Amino acid sequence: MTERYPRIRIRARNGHLVLREGLNICFYLRQSHAAVAQDVLRALDTFQGAIGTGTLDRYADSEGAWHPLDASGWERVRDELRADDWAVVRLRGDSPEEQAFAFEYHGKDLSDAAMDEPGAVTALGFWLPTEFLESQGPQRVRELAFELARPLPFCFGHTGLSFNGELDLAGVEHEIDIRRFRHPGFDIVDLGGLSWKLGAQVRGPSWLTFLGQPVLDQLGGATGLRSRLGGESIIVDALDDQRAVVTLGHWPEAGDIERGHSLPAYRALARVLEPWTYREERLHGAGEEARRRWERRFLA
Repeated sequence: MTERYPRIRIRARNGHLVLREGLNICFYLRQSHAAVAQDVLRALDTFQGAIGTGTLDRYADSEGAWHPLDASGWERVRDELRADDWAVVRLRGDSPEEQAFAFEYHGKDLSDAAMDEPGAVTALGFWLPTEFLESQGPQRVRELAFELARPLPFCFGHTGLSFNGELDLAGVEHEIDIRRFRHPGFDIVDLGGLSWKLGAQVRGPSWLTFLGQPVLDQLGGATGLRSRLGGESIIVDALDDQRAVVTLGHWPEAGDIERGHSLPAYRALARVLEPWTYREERLHGAGEEARRRWERRFLA
């Protein structure tokens, strides 16, 4: 375990890595795919420039099968991103470390009259290993998140530690459950699922929390947000008059409830954002109570 977060390496019986600690950079846009496709392509190019061309070397087809991301594969990906109405793109890098780098995009036609989903948004996410954070430093990760954010008309975004890997595989949720309440700074990101529900709301706090419209205006803009948040470890930067980002500390941290590290800056931001925070409406079954506690982990 590092000073700021634990090492997590959970493998299947065949040795395949199914869960590890990592980072996410995610943005949610209340605009249709056709309006933002070029911005998404630019963001993907920025990400590739940061991690190295060739690092992403696999893409998923519409059936979920993975294929080499060679020249032909890239042409297919770019054709998908140039589509007029809908696009789903998933890319990953299998080497040198499994589950290390990934990109995911869910573009929608939000004007589709047949789509009765008022919470639908277009969403994109970038995944990094903690080794990138440790080798490049937190300031470089922060700069990368800002570079990715600037061209995107986001309503919300977040960057921080997360459980990365095959989250839908049997047994992986149990491994997450063992760790998530002890280390509340780790996020669990279901980008595809959330892209149908988030709407104009926000999620809980992350190391970097990006706020756009309408929530930022309702908080009084960047100036009003600063007045609500105190402490040297909390920085509010205005990207422009419509968007701002809150940074909680120099490094992303997982916290450790067993050692009394409860992430007070995250809790302060959670209290400010609570009126606009998305809560899952249809939780049911044996895990409902635990999931409700997880949603409110910074408010307890």
